[in-house]
Amino acid sequence: MKNIEKLKLNIDSTIKEALEIIDKAAMQIALVVDENNKLLGTLTDGDIRRGLLKGLDLNSSIESIVYKNPTIAKISDTKEEILKLALSKKLHQIPIIDDNGKVIGIQEIEELVKPKEKSNQVILMVGGLGTRLRPLTENTPKPMLKVGNKPILQTIVEKFTQYGYKNIVMCVNYKSGIIQDYFKDGSDFGVNIEYVLEEQRMGTAGALSLLREKPTEPFFVMNGDLLTNVNFEHLHDYHISNNSTGTMCVREYDFQVPYGVVDVEDEKIRSITEKPTHKFFVSAGIYMLSPDALEFIPENQFYDMPTLFEKLISENKNAISFPLREYWLDIGRIEEYKKANDEYNEVF
Repeated sequence: MKNIEKLKLNIDSTIKEALEIIDKAAMQIALVVDENNKLLGTLTDGDIRRGLLKGLDLNSSIESIVYKNPTIAKISDTKEEILKLALSKKLHQIPIIDDNGKVIGIQEIEELVKPKEKSNQVILMVGGLGTRLRPLTENTPKPMLKVGNKPILQTIVEKFTQYGYKNIVMCVNYKSGIIQDYFKDGSDFGVNIEYVLEEQRMGTAGALSLLREKPTEPFFVMNGDLLTNVNFEHLHDYHISNNSTGTMCVREYDFQVPYGVVDVEDEKIRSITEKPTHKFFVSAGIYMLSPDALEFIPENQFYDMPTLFEKLISENKNAISFPLREYWLDIGRIEEYKKANDEYNEVF
């Protein structure tokens, strides 16, 4: 997405100010926002011309010509969804907002058709034993199990490639030779792949201490047994716009108690709730970290990602969540593996 700082106007701006922004940014559009950065509307060169024809001048307020019902996309929308929306409306760009209506960027449709290649690293954790998926994983590492006639890991690589992320590091352990023989250096898949061997279990964060070269810009970390349609570019922009040290993708998880829950105080029954549903956010196994997060990971010892985030919080670093609304499935058990195969063609 494009940065919007040079595109923003307030509702009291003049037509002259709007023209200057539209001309300087060369985006053919300006975004009208309130003091909380919530999108109030858009303004194009065409809107201004129509206003001038109606008798407005350069010192007139833009308020009467702002288009207050623009087409927008959510930060959780996939590349495919945004592209479909833009084509149906014949748009060249679409403002992107978060769940609170705050505008965080603008997506040029041309970039979706041919995404710009990005240098940020993608670190995939693919060394797990997959014990809950036995006997399927007795001879095959879990990320190499086939879903939709291709390995899970291949789908992950292809999804990152769609958004222009091609520098991939795979942290391997269990039956690593099968993964390396299949992907090699990544050139057959249009990416660059390096391998880091975990000689002992290091945890999702601990494995990062083994990287030969430390990232110098924000990087992704993702478990290699997930299928998701998350928009990785939006996650990246969200991380940057919030000046985050660590961003964790989270998924809402519902749990229904199968009984009536009794609230008791000093032996007295205060209330009874029949089969209540509790909602939680759980880690989705997808993260984005800034390079300074690596300073808090100890060398050569087990260290999982929740522990890293707890450390970041205790050090008053900015650790934030990115709620997932898109398709997401953690393939950890046989029933989830079957579900993935049932749903793959429809989703991907």
